[in-house]
Amino acid sequence: MKTRHLIALLLAAAVLVAWLFWPRGIAVDVVKVERSPLTQSVVATGRIATPSRIELGTQITAIIDEVTVREGAAVKAGELLVRLRASDADAAVEQARSQIAEAQARFTQLDAVGLPVAEQAVKQAEANLRVAEAEYQRAEALVAQQFFSPSKLDEAARQLDNARAQLRTAQAQRDANTPRGAERVSAQARLAQAQAALESAQARRDLLTLRAPVDALVIARDAEPGDVAQAGRALLTLAENGETRIYATLDEKNLRYLRLDARAQAVADAFPGQPFDAVVYYLSPAIDAQRGTVEVRLRVPEPPAFLRPDMTVSVEVVIGRKEQALSLPLEAVREVDSAAPWVLVARDGAAAKVPVKVGLRGVGRVEITDGLAEGEVAIMPAGGALDGDRIRIKPARGAPGPTPNLGR
Repeated sequence: MKTRHLIALLLAAAVLVAWLFWPRGIAVDVVKVERSPLTQSVVATGRIATPSRIELGTQITAIIDEVTVREGAAVKAGELLVRLRASDADAAVEQARSQIAEAQARFTQLDAVGLPVAEQAVKQAEANLRVAEAEYQRAEALVAQQFFSPSKLDEAARQLDNARAQLRTAQAQRDANTPRGAERVSAQARLAQAQAALESAQARRDLLTLRAPVDALVIARDAEPGDVAQAGRALLTLAENGETRIYATLDEKNLRYLRLDARAQAVADAFPGQPFDAVVYYLSPAIDAQRGTVEVRLRVPEPPAFLRPDMTVSVEVVIGRKEQALSLPLEAVREVDSAAPWVLVARDGAAAKVPVKVGLRGVGRVEITDGLAEGEVAIMPAGGALDGDRIRIKPARGAPGPTPNLGR
């Protein structure tokens, strides 16, 4: 009987000791508020763009005789790229040149033959007029003396009128051959018409020879010799040489963090180990309502040689950096996107809700600008502790020894 009482007393004592010394409270994971470098950035996906893309085509329908370049070729401004069949255009050019030669010959004829002949004709007409006037005066005197009948005077008057008419005709012909005369004006008009026809024929022939408008890279070839080039159809697509750019889109919620001239680092998906620098120079004034994104454009001051038009790149735009920022893991800050974020801290063995102010947000961490001091212990939300709960801190993973206790 005494033995049973002794065993009961020993069990009661063991229970009392376990109750007194067993750690109580909710087990939680914690992290310390500490200082470290912190960088906030925005990540977007984009593509490499060139200053402009040129689709080279023809305005007329013709057979392609030659294409001198292939995809990937670097071309200089003025370099021949495509030659179209130009036999009809060449014939039109020669015809216009012949018309010009004919018009110029007409000027030579006017200067060398037309005007001298017209002047001689005027002199001859003047002489004939003088003779006709003299004949009329004699006939008039002889008719008055009745040596001739009145019909003789009528004949002399008719010859005088004819001589006067011939003189007027010769004078008009001479005037037409002078520098301001009708013949020369007509010749000038024919020459101008022939010159315009030549310019038109040459312009049409030039349309059959396609040259590079700028220094560029050939990125697409859609023409082969023998094909029929149709007006308005692109034969070659060129990417103009010049400043390399990145066109990217990012979620509109990040727009408040961006600014012009912000520095960025880009990485091509095809060359992940070779990052390069970029600078923001354009922020779209409009939002894509369907996607909820905003367009961002960046310059690449020193583009690496492996970049190609339309290459996919990832861009990280740095919007803030501090070398010694007081920070916590992002998940330790509750309601971080609200107007009143807060942190649950461990104080005197209990959980206490502390309002904080946040600053930069890095990868997985957030800056604490007010509310906490360096070294304070923040409770992670996974344990389920609430404000005022008794807590006990779990040992760090891999850490030996007993579980530290902040109180009962």
